[in-house]
Amino acid sequence: MASTSDIKKGLCIRYNHDIFKIIEFLHVKPGKGPAFVRTKLKSVTTGKVIDNTFSAGHKIDDVRVETHSFQYLYPEGDSFHFMNTEDFNQITLQKSALDAPDLLKEGEVVSILLNSEDGMPLSVEMPTHVVLEITHTEPGVKGNTATNATKPATVETGATVNVPLFINEGDKIKIETDKGTYVERVKE
Repeated sequence: MASTSDIKKGLCIRYNHDIFKIIEFLHVKPGKGPAFVRTKLKSVTTGKVIDNTFSAGHKIDDVRVETHSFQYLYPEGDSFHFMNTEDFNQITLQKSALDAPDLLKEGEVVSILLNSEDGMPLSVEMPTHVVLEITHTEPGVKGNTATNATKPATVETGATVNVPLFINEGDKIKIETDKGTYVERVKE
């Protein structure tokens, strides 16, 4: 048993007869009244996100997890196939288990949290940044740079990301996976 002081991003807990992963949290200490923790929980079985508030000191039932490295192999409908990089066993996960499935490139190595009790996969943790190639974007309009102007660009995985006007087709860009936003152009 853990308490609200142990809450952190990525922690898996048992709540309402399901297992949830904490994706956001905020400790709040109002000037009047008791402290509490406001959380955003994502169900690892359905992918549904709920908001919940725990009072300070509330006991939570955490789930013991193991983290393993898996390589993303290929998609098949709404299923994604991964291979353990240590023992080469393969597993299949549903699209709802992934936070940013549209930024996942074949061959990418991710961390998958497995329940220690039954070995069931709980969630997929993407790397903080991915490098993807631009496959389609409109050319930037000259003179449209008075502000931080951006344009939509399609990357090799099919995702659409807003990029600065100087980015062209064939460029490789670094994308932050949490927000799905452009970080920088990568020179090779």
